[in-house]
Amino acid sequence: MKIGIVTGSVVATRKVESLRGERLLLVQPLGDDGKPSGDPLIACDTCQAGPGDRVLFEGGREAAMALRHAYNPSDASIVAVIDDVVEEEKL
Repeated sequence: MKIGIVTGSVVATRKVESLRGERLLLVQPLGDDGKPSGDPLIACDTCQAGPGDRVLFEGGREAAMALRHAYNPSDASIVAVIDDVVEEEKL
């Protein structure tokens, strides 16, 4: 899983049947330092996330499995909205 921040939404009135009813959000991946890392991506929302929310998202086949219809072309899915991140001290 990766951490990202929701920066917007994507509207697609025509899409494949397996994605019908799925909400699409624009997510900016974040690096270990909490700063933007890489290009934004489009992710299917399974957690009712909104703009400004930090989220966990998954890519690849696992992303597709998070949706109602497991056979779909999703490359990324939001699987959790993050409340807090606590980093423990390293020994």
